[in-house]
Amino acid sequence: MPRIRPFRPGDEPALADICLRTADAGGDATGVLDDDRIWADVFALPYVARHPDLAFVVEGDDERLLGYVVATDDTDAFEDWFAREWWPSRATAWPRPERETSRQDGVLIYAYGRRAGAEPYSLGHPAHLHIDLLPGAQGQGWGRRLIATLVEALRERGVEGLHLSTSTDNVGALAFYPRLGFVPIGGHPGVQSFGMRLGDEG
Repeated sequence: MPRIRPFRPGDEPALADICLRTADAGGDATGVLDDDRIWADVFALPYVARHPDLAFVVEGDDERLLGYVVATDDTDAFEDWFAREWWPSRATAWPRPERETSRQDGVLIYAYGRRAGAEPYSLGHPAHLHIDLLPGAQGQGWGRRLIATLVEALRERGVEGLHLSTSTDNVGALAFYPRLGFVPIGGHPGVQSFGMRLGDEG
């Protein structure tokens, strides 16, 4: 029977693989970008580098990882750290595109633009998360359990709210998050954001 456990050092390659295999609106993004590594370096690995204690994984009987949730409890501080410390070390591999002519350009332009206040959702919802499950682990309640585990950890820290964003092409995610108590809080073309107030137990 799979189980949820805290992230531990050494899990990074498995998280990067899961991120890649779910990055295309929930589907496999292998080959979508010129360099597959970009997905995890933007959306997964910085979180376990800065907040390993806010990362949880689903581990199968064979110890293979099947999914994860990663998060920050302070979006503004995280985004400034990402811009100041995390992303510059990757800039030599992936220079900033002058304009968006490919999907990889769009992801890189997003990464280069990350900073406190770039998105408004941290006001009232200071924490944010990313969650991914391999197809074989979906539909079994693991996403709900991962988020519940994270929410408990955030409540213990006194965090007042949590948000996330998902592609409007990810129909499953758009239906899933409201069932957990998330409510729409805004978005922009191609992206829908949801928030949850953590002081509310319902």
